[in-house]
Amino acid sequence: MITIDGSYGEGGGQVLRTSLSLSALQGEAVRIENIRAKRPKPGLQAQHLTGVLATAQICNAELEGAELGSQTLTFAPQSPPQAGDYTFDVAKARKGGSAGSTSLVFQTLLLPLAFADGDSHLTIRGGTHVAWSPPFHYLKHVYLPTLARMGIEATVEINQWGWYPIGGGEIKARVKGQGIRDGGASPIPYPLSPITLVERGELKRLWGISALSNLPAHIGQRQKRQVERLLRERGFTPEIEMVDAPSPGQGTVVFLVAEFENVVAGFTSYGARGKRAEKVAEEACREFIQYYDSGQALDKHLADQLILPMSLAAGQSGFTTCEVTQHLLTNVGVVERLMGVKAEVQGKEVFVKGFCPIYG
Repeated sequence: MITIDGSYGEGGGQVLRTSLSLSALQGEAVRIENIRAKRPKPGLQAQHLTGVLATAQICNAELEGAELGSQTLTFAPQSPPQAGDYTFDVAKARKGGSAGSTSLVFQTLLLPLAFADGDSHLTIRGGTHVAWSPPFHYLKHVYLPTLARMGIEATVEINQWGWYPIGGGEIKARVKGQGIRDGGASPIPYPLSPITLVERGELKRLWGISALSNLPAHIGQRQKRQVERLLRERGFTPEIEMVDAPSPGQGTVVFLVAEFENVVAGFTSYGARGKRAEKVAEEACREFIQYYDSGQALDKHLADQLILPMSLAAGQSGFTTCEVTQHLLTNVGVVERLMGVKAEVQGKEVFVKGFCPIYG
């Protein structure tokens, strides 16, 4: 059994999620200690516990320490990931409900199910647009299109939006399983295609949404006008759509998508009580401008999210990114520990040599 220190690096939920995904993929038990030790509320919270129970369900894992607040977890898969129809509700993990991220639960399950024998259909309920996690639209328009270039086929749709603090959102996903390879000792049935994203090319389109739920329409309109004004001042021609989002709660978001010749990038800013609509727009625009001015290929969020699939590729993958974050470095460390890959970080460049158990 491999022991992982959950306080490593940025000491958050990323260590847990990456460990769960790789444990399910490889069929090897892991013990994770000091879970989320560097967070204000350490241990398993609702979304983390949901991710644990969901991943355990798809590979029949035996669990110790799977409860709210637990800082130690033993996760021992008893079977390869099993395709199927699954429903997971973050709100069930905590009395009174939760807006825990549906996106993070989905990302934990995605790679194991992509290697399962057959297609899977997921329904995940909770928060769809909440802080400290990729919003649904980032999954749909940035994350999954990039993974498709590596051979992972998955789609996501949204039925209802969920905001902090009550959640109540629902996404549905389909993950195409690639089938189990007969014979051989490898628990990973096939390698992903390596990917190199070091030049983003010319900007083809800059678009986005100003979305809100159960709030006065002028808030979304002000967000839209401010985004258009700020980006036009920099010489861009943004296409911004107003979206009235169905939800049991209240919330607002500006989400921008930059489509280049070789890459796609996403930028998010959420509203909050007392936060002016113009401020929400400015934050999303500022993040895009900082990325654009860097000249690098990937936004800082996609960079850390690609480390795990890159470790499963047959050959070397590489990218440049606008910022080397603690999330990225933490994910590199966990993947190196569990997969035996070697990663090279040079300034704003990261190269990961893929480990393919089939081809060596």
